[in-house]
Amino acid sequence: MSITLRYSEDRGIADFGWLNSKHSFSFGYYYDPNYMGFGNLRVINEDRVTAGKGFPPHGHRDMEILTYVFEGSLEHKDSMGHVSIIKKGYVQLISAGTGILHSEFNYSNIDDVRFLQIWIYPYQKGLKPSYDQKYFPDVEKKGFLRLLVSPDGRDRSMVIHQDVNLYASILQQGESVTHNLGNKRHAWLQVVKGSLELNNFKLKSGDGVGITEENNLVITGINDAEFLLFDMG
Repeated sequence: MSITLRYSEDRGIADFGWLNSKHSFSFGYYYDPNYMGFGNLRVINEDRVTAGKGFPPHGHRDMEILTYVFEGSLEHKDSMGHVSIIKKGYVQLISAGTGILHSEFNYSNIDDVRFLQIWIYPYQKGLKPSYDQKYFPDVEKKGFLRLLVSPDGRDRSMVIHQDVNLYASILQQGESVTHNLGNKRHAWLQVVKGSLELNNFKLKSGDGVGITEENNLVITGINDAEFLLFDMG
């Protein structure tokens, strides 16, 4: 088994007052040639945005962009005409394709919003931009690997333009899930909250780990844990 450990405290940090962002991979002013992504996974940013603040309209193209909100609510507007509120438990998926503009603001004037911003390279450039948003309640994640996005949209997942299956799970102390990686596939696990053990590696909130050459993954909660698992070709 080949393991790439990315501890929370080693991530890049951007602190603008209204935004505190922790970068698992090189992003913006933070650059580390050893952490430019993992396979087709390019960006995992853990963002905290203060009340009433946010990102003004800005552009993207040729990228699959996922937003996973785990505290608070985020207000979204884009050039495709979508206006939405992304609350805890919701996942947003934008295929930027030939180009989109969007803005993201904390919907609350009181509380912070916390979310993961995830970028994945698509299998093809120049796709038609598209948008999806879906609610995945905690009950579907507790003790299970709940499929959020996939190339074929199975199990009510959202369709992504890449060979990536993204799962989310919530585990209580001592609770375990297992996942079998197919031949020549690899995975990235990102801890959202709490702490867990992955094949005897102990991980805490904010830690990430890349896995190759390993078929069977056993994930056990140490303290109540929430995590994302990317299964990639």
